[in-house]
Amino acid sequence: MKFDVLRIIGMVLLVVGAQGTIRQLVDHDNAGLLGWLPGGFAASLTVHVAATVAGVLLAGWSHDRAKARK
Repeated sequence: MKFDVLRIIGMVLLVVGAQGTIRQLVDHDNAGLLGWLPGGFAASLTVHVAATVAGVLLAGWSHDRAKARK
């Protein structure tokens, strides 16, 4: 159960981060959720990419751990 929740959190991070990254690359002025973040385009793109990578790693890790426990 714990790993299922972590997998869901990872997938949400993946979706939000990837969607934000694509939106930033298409429209540089639209920061979306990170409009409040100082640093402009580079900072918000970095945070979106970091969220994407963190989501992939968390979802993959929790999937592997859940399979190992069965």
